[in-house]
Amino acid sequence: MTESRPVLWRPSATYAASSSMARYVRWLEATQSLSFGDYNKMWEWSVAEPDAFWESIVAFFELPLDQDSDLVLAERKMPGAVWFPDAKLNFAQAMLRQSLKTPDRTAVILRSETFGRRELSWAELAAQVASVAAHFRQMGVKQGDRVVAILPNTETALVAFLATASIGAIWSLCAPDMGHVAILDRFQQIAPKVIITQDGYVHAGQMIDRRAVLETIFDGLPSVEHRVMEPVVGDLPAGQVAWDDLIGLDAEPEFTPVPFDHPLWVVYSSGTTGNPKPIVHGHGGVLLEGAKHSLHQNMQADDRYCWLTSSGWIMWNSQFSPMGQGATIVLFDGAPHHPDMMALWQVAADEKVTFLGVGAAFVTVCIKAGIRPTDAVDLGTMHAMATTGSPLTDDGYEWIYDAVKPDVWLAPVAGGTDLAGAFVGGNPMLPVRAGEMQCRLLGNAVRAYDDDGNDLIGEVGELVCTEPLPSMPLCFWGDEDGSRLHDSYFDTYPGVWRHGDWIEITPQGGAVIYGRSDATINRKGLRMGSSEIYKMVEGLPEVLEALVVDLEFLGRESFMPLFVVLADGVALDETLKERINAAIREGVSPRFIPNEIVQIAEVPRTLSGKKLEVPVKKLLLGGDPEKVVNRDSMANPDSFDTFIAYAAQRG
Repeated sequence: MTESRPVLWRPSATYAASSSMARYVRWLEATQSLSFGDYNKMWEWSVAEPDAFWESIVAFFELPLDQDSDLVLAERKMPGAVWFPDAKLNFAQAMLRQSLKTPDRTAVILRSETFGRRELSWAELAAQVASVAAHFRQMGVKQGDRVVAILPNTETALVAFLATASIGAIWSLCAPDMGHVAILDRFQQIAPKVIITQDGYVHAGQMIDRRAVLETIFDGLPSVEHRVMEPVVGDLPAGQVAWDDLIGLDAEPEFTPVPFDHPLWVVYSSGTTGNPKPIVHGHGGVLLEGAKHSLHQNMQADDRYCWLTSSGWIMWNSQFSPMGQGATIVLFDGAPHHPDMMALWQVAADEKVTFLGVGAAFVTVCIKAGIRPTDAVDLGTMHAMATTGSPLTDDGYEWIYDAVKPDVWLAPVAGGTDLAGAFVGGNPMLPVRAGEMQCRLLGNAVRAYDDDGNDLIGEVGELVCTEPLPSMPLCFWGDEDGSRLHDSYFDTYPGVWRHGDWIEITPQGGAVIYGRSDATINRKGLRMGSSEIYKMVEGLPEVLEALVVDLEFLGRESFMPLFVVLADGVALDETLKERINAAIREGVSPRFIPNEIVQIAEVPRTLSGKKLEVPVKKLLLGGDPEKVVNRDSMANPDSFDTFIAYAAQRG
């Protein structure tokens, strides 16, 4: 049980009263005659009365839903909840509303190692989206078709995404540093019609040439009818369309109205077996979740919002929700450590960023580098910071208040790709305690459960959500009977979403995340299934089998050991280790190179042959060897002794 943690920040009366959350509280009282004594009471109302709560979000933010009825939640169940069955909308139209109000204001700023600085006004952004959408229509892209891209975090990706959404087509994106195997494992599942790429990019001062990799990817996607490229390294290849030729058409904006649950994008969150899960989110759910989250981020039209993210992370998608409130988005496309660890902080100062989001791992690296941004750059405009991806340690909280800004509101969040949002996060009207997220988000019925499904307060349990959310997955692509979706979230507690994190709900209503409770690999905020790593490692002739776990726990830096069973006569020397690392680097991503490679005699397995990843992880995180696994359920119980010895060696 967590003791009461020290308070590091309290909002001033002015900051709290001028926040988006305070305006919403006043609006509820004035228009709905609803008054709450404190935030926890309002949260309880929001999860007990989902119809009233989500209807209030639509009304408060004046979201453009065209509704034939007042029906909000037609079926209140999980999985299978039905939201706003008589509503139509278009996510891109909602994001671009600001272009009609303040067309000359800045909408997007790009700071890129590859392209330098670019800027688009709201009018220019809307015009480019209209132009690209018109070209897509000429290419035969229709509602429901898939448009995919392999692009970094640039305005090109944003314009292409909004153009895709405006048609009612379905978007999907991979980061350019991902290996061709990982990309094909994703895109092959959804059979795209159009692909948009960049033939190279600059990272940490080095040009990365992706032309050969792209050819391999093109060969593996026979469904693609049109290839669009933004050339960086060389000339435009024959048969491809230049991106610049798509953005200059003088076209009228067109937005196809689609049902609330029409697919918006496909994102990927890997389980431990099989291909990456192709998660489908809808226009309406993403719009409502993003609007609600702006309350928890205190997002307003005069904000400048920057989140350090790869284009392969759900934070790439989420970073655009503030546009719905008219905020300016600052895109960072580069290495945050180049030329040194002050790179991102300098951009935040130069662009007068008001809200900066980073992965918790980035904070750890900054601490180790010994930098003090407050002494080097002017962060006077920055009123808020957030972290996610992994738990932010107490040291991380303290460093931000000491070395970044003593009066900044720090609002870490925890959620995931799976629901395109957060479960727990910030509230600009509440104090910040070290190592603790301030609250459960409105509408999110988050609980900590023990193994028997009992609600825990002040103790660590499984993070569950007991009520449906509009942004939960519509489905997994190709999962016709819904069995894979069910098995991913609902097989442990029937009718209740189990997320796969350890969480503690504090008596004050705050939350502490203690890392993953399953075997998913989480490296710097990017999640990958162990199966994708096995595919590359076990594809080497020297490696018979492998087992990988990610040791992520509160207060520790992520540590990922890879255990390998080698063929007879093969030694685990430096040459083989480099071959293993190269296979992961090229086929998956450099982010998933293990911290350590260890040779073992055999992989521990259940009687049915399943690798015992979770018991090994629990053991290496300090679990009792007699409790983390039932040896009677193992096919090779003696194999576990190797990991007990390894755990003792690591201390």
